[in-house]
Amino acid sequence: MNAKIIDISDAKDQLSAETIKEQIRYECERIIEFCTQEQKGITFHKFEQELWPLISTMACLYIQLFLMSCHERLDYSKWIETGLYYVRRIPIARKIKTVFGEVKYWRTYLVRKDNSNGGFHPLDTILGLTRDGFSPSIISLSTRLATRVSFMTTVKLFTYFYGWSPSTESIETLVLGVGRNASGYMEVIEAPEGDGEVLIIEVDGKATPTATDEELAKRRGNRDNKEKGCCQRHRSKKERKKRKRKRRKKGDKSKNGRSITIVVMYTLKRGNDGLLHGPINKIVWASYAPRKIMLEWARRQATKRGFPPGTNKRIHIAVDGEPCLKDGLSELFPSATFALDIRHVEEYLWKIGRAYYSEGTDELEDWVEEMISMLYEGKTEELVSLLKELLEKLSKRAKRDKCKREVLSKVIKYMESRLDMMNYKNYIEEDLPIASGIVEGAARYVVGERMDCSGMRWIPERAEALLHLRCIELNGDWETFFDWAYKNWRDILLKEEKVLIRTNEPMELCNAA
Repeated sequence: MNAKIIDISDAKDQLSAETIKEQIRYECERIIEFCTQEQKGITFHKFEQELWPLISTMACLYIQLFLMSCHERLDYSKWIETGLYYVRRIPIARKIKTVFGEVKYWRTYLVRKDNSNGGFHPLDTILGLTRDGFSPSIISLSTRLATRVSFMTTVKLFTYFYGWSPSTESIETLVLGVGRNASGYMEVIEAPEGDGEVLIIEVDGKATPTATDEELAKRRGNRDNKEKGCCQRHRSKKERKKRKRKRRKKGDKSKNGRSITIVVMYTLKRGNDGLLHGPINKIVWASYAPRKIMLEWARRQATKRGFPPGTNKRIHIAVDGEPCLKDGLSELFPSATFALDIRHVEEYLWKIGRAYYSEGTDELEDWVEEMISMLYEGKTEELVSLLKELLEKLSKRAKRDKCKREVLSKVIKYMESRLDMMNYKNYIEEDLPIASGIVEGAARYVVGERMDCSGMRWIPERAEALLHLRCIELNGDWETFFDWAYKNWRDILLKEEKVLIRTNEPMELCNAA
């Protein structure tokens, strides 16, 4: 224990690799002594708590040794010989935050002689270190966590495991920066291997709560200085008395929702038993962008997966009853078969039944079951005719029949315009899906569980990046995506250009998909 203790975080002069090695030996001996010396009353829990800071310090030293060794070995001649640069004599210190803590290192700066681009740090360029002040692992881990939980919870979880965390502002700006690469990645990834022979596409939408102009003005305006009081409880009472809450009128929605379009795509493979098995290579993609852009994205992905326009392969699409979805997809997939989600039709039949029979009665269930059985038996036209007969029997003037007339007229109109999507018997015989349950589930776990929680208010142009990253994470492609994005950043660095991932600029939704 004769080594000299060095404060690696506050060292002003450049540390050599040999100096850091001495410190590592000292820290190693310190850990060995800590583990072997007698400590009265120590428990294993306390031992773990006290060991972690020692291990973190050791890890930071190893990282610093790696950086300084790279710095000492780096040959600058290939840049100097070009005649474009000259070396700044004094190395420049920098601190970078890693999973183990903050590490300080030094690197040489090359200055351009023509002062056109300022210059660059070759060590950062070679190692792929951006100007964000965080290691790539920190950038990947913090943004990945943010796709699962809120920014505040991400900070807490990060702190629980590593003892520190990037701030919520840093995480949000990293998400905005990393998320800008997500749509590009989805365009360049290769088609998955081992696809089935039937392509299934399901499309749906879900709204997320968005901030109103009034809320944004309140957020961005000047904050009044809070009056000092005896405690938080009484200060809050005074604040509540100052502002009068506007009571919402009947029918007003507080959500102020903005719709997200969700596309789920997968294939099915027919087995020896004659049934279609899957889903195979399922991917989910969602965006606030106009629906047309999302449908065009589905067309490109289908082509990439071996289902181009004019293909003889089977494409089957399951959607709800929204006309714009059917019309848009029909143009892009003219040979595809369409299935109207049978659950939506069943709900309409239940509405009719409740207009005729009391809730919970056997008569209600028997009538609805009889109507639903006609759907499964391929008697949709007969079902519509039956509903029309019920409508004709009702009085056009009697108030007692008003509710029945309204619901019957609505359901008949809904079904008549979608009869070509209700070939349920044929689809069942072919073992094709007749409901959009997978995309309905995606709307819940992709959007609802992260972006439709209590108290959340989003700005679509800023939430888009998080939404894209969440899709990639849930698709199981995070590592591949981040490696691809990191390679792009490093390619820019190798061109002697600066790279800053963090940004506060919102995305453009028109090109988001």
